[in-house]
Amino acid sequence: MWKDAFRRLRRNPAAVAGAVIVGLFILVSLLAPLLAPYGGNDLPGRTSITPTSIPGPGDIDGYPLGLDRFGGDVLSKLLWGARASLIIGVVSTALGLAGGVLLGVIAGGLGGWVDSVIMRFVDILLSVPNLLLAVSIAALLGQNSASIMIAIGVSQVPIFARLLRSSMISQRSADYILSAQTLGLSRRTITMSHLLPNSMGPVIVQATLTLATAVIDAAALSFLGLGGGLPQTAEWGRMLTYAQAELGVAPQLAFLPGICIAVTALGFTLLGESLREALDPKTRRK
Repeated sequence: MWKDAFRRLRRNPAAVAGAVIVGLFILVSLLAPLLAPYGGNDLPGRTSITPTSIPGPGDIDGYPLGLDRFGGDVLSKLLWGARASLIIGVVSTALGLAGGVLLGVIAGGLGGWVDSVIMRFVDILLSVPNLLLAVSIAALLGQNSASIMIAIGVSQVPIFARLLRSSMISQRSADYILSAQTLGLSRRTITMSHLLPNSMGPVIVQATLTLATAVIDAAALSFLGLGGGLPQTAEWGRMLTYAQAELGVAPQLAFLPGICIAVTALGFTLLGESLREALDPKTRRK
């Protein structure tokens, strides 16, 4: 199935475009220390900043994209911000996936009153908008990157839990499950060795799509001041926060990180949607 899905992905222009964007994003994030002219918190051009003038792209040699209000190199901050967004997105999605899979396996594998209790808890979490839940958790845990990762991860748990539980329930009546039961295999063996592996396809697709949401949520939480750190810390959401006061003087300070966030989210979305279509039997070409 996965081999056939990969073959269709290679023929899908949207999947190729998404994979290229995601690949460049990951590559830039990993190579940020080599590509960035300066460190993420360095302020090499602080003496060139005045209250009414912020050098833009090409105004000063050595700063291709200009400076920000603190005197930091915008190009360097964008590159280091990509690394921060990648770390937060991957870690928070991994936390949400782990928690969601745990709840989904227990609910879908045991059923009965255990399923009812877990699903009611999941319904309570789903009744709160994701971003609002993440903001509340981050505010309680404190202003730092770890709080953002945990907050975004917790807000994603009910999505993965409900999706995996539904997938497992739909697989219970499959012929291979009935055959395993006829052979006398235990419920644990059937669940972990047969039911769970064959139910993970939709969850993996959702994890790809959730990465796009995680990048946006991370920027939103940093924009709201919940990321902690110094004002000049290289992070796309924080760059948007401190660019508001300079929109009339240096609008590129808001446009550049905003474009980075939008393009990165678009890449993960294109790749995730294409993967969903490739794995969906209803959309496969004969």
